[in-house]
Amino acid sequence: MAKSSAEPVANFDDLDLSTEMHEALRQAGYESPTPVQAGLIPQALEGVDVIGQARTGTGKTASFVIPILEQLEYGSGFRGPQALILVPTRELAVQVRDEAAKLAYGQRVSCVAVYGGKPIRSQIEKLQRKPQVVVGTPGRLLDHLGRGTLDCSDVWCVVLDEADRMLDIGFRPDIERILRRCPSDRQTMLLSATVPPPIQRLAQRYMVDPVSLNFSPKELAVETIDQYYFTVDNQQKFDLLLCLLKREQPQQAIIFCRTKRGVDRLVSRLRKRINSVDCLHGDLTQGARDRVMKQFRAGQLQHLVATDVVGRGIDVTGISHIINHDTPSFCDDYVHRVGRTGRMGREGVAYTFVTPEEGGELTRIEQRINLQLKRAEITGFTAATLDRDKPPEQAPPEPPAALKGRRGGRRHRRAL
Repeated sequence: MAKSSAEPVANFDDLDLSTEMHEALRQAGYESPTPVQAGLIPQALEGVDVIGQARTGTGKTASFVIPILEQLEYGSGFRGPQALILVPTRELAVQVRDEAAKLAYGQRVSCVAVYGGKPIRSQIEKLQRKPQVVVGTPGRLLDHLGRGTLDCSDVWCVVLDEADRMLDIGFRPDIERILRRCPSDRQTMLLSATVPPPIQRLAQRYMVDPVSLNFSPKELAVETIDQYYFTVDNQQKFDLLLCLLKREQPQQAIIFCRTKRGVDRLVSRLRKRINSVDCLHGDLTQGARDRVMKQFRAGQLQHLVATDVVGRGIDVTGISHIINHDTPSFCDDYVHRVGRTGRMGREGVAYTFVTPEEGGELTRIEQRINLQLKRAEITGFTAATLDRDKPPEQAPPEPPAALKGRRGGRRHRRAL
């Protein structure tokens, strides 16, 4: 994979963009490109395959939407979309569609989002109108391909957004089947916060001489995010959470749990104690998920309890606090959770609740982000002790010399 050393650009005027796109950027309030936009857009406009490593909150959606919109062809001779964008979650599909609509200001561009949880009939009707851009989750896109309601024969660009997350949740077979249904001479752009070996193998198989661009800082921890941990017994987590929310008074906060059941239990208890709290996880109906996200984006919802799966699709600039009520199972999940705050250069703070048995998990997270989390305390709240904080256990005393070499003492049979 080739490494690019393109010169950074200071503003959008330095990019080879149309008058219509400059007007759309002005209407959207975009004044200057972020590093990922400045690096990826020129490469994408050249038509080369690109691997962009960048965390969410860096403007990466616009970095692939702008080149697509700039190169669309207009006319009635197309059998299907010209660009296909694959995303891991329904929320992210809606977000990308809305970004495309915003950047297509003043142009006759149709972008349709397809995902599970919504009636397929209305999506079929939208696809029959031949939109230029289709964004969707792999499962629902495969469903449309199987029904013959989606024709990829005219696709010249495929985007895999948050590719690492799509592989994490088992979408690799679906992604490969979709890519095989697209023309082999297409342009492919892969965006991912991390590029582990499975992503590299996917790129080697389905991309042609991709240019690799890395916009992630050497330290995965974001400079604008203060990161702390509390040591707490599991049964005290809820009380600690209430104390923390009372002290911090967050503008908006996401509270992460590992499981859907854990989310439901926590939000049920929180609703009895605080205002403006709701939840988001995969078992909710799409209508409920849409309602919650609409309120959260509008700033009408202050506290959101969520799982990791939907956490990846949340792009809200007003989030001031991330609280890991449950320590994430994987180190990269920590990176993505914390990336929900401190977006686009804003400041944020993240707190992680660590039980005494989870000292090893905390150490692995710190090694992954190359940063030691600061220990936090709340006055009047007694902290637990992590396994890693305990002094090493003393070795048992040596037995008397006379007993060395003997078998253990007599075993007494337990009375029945």
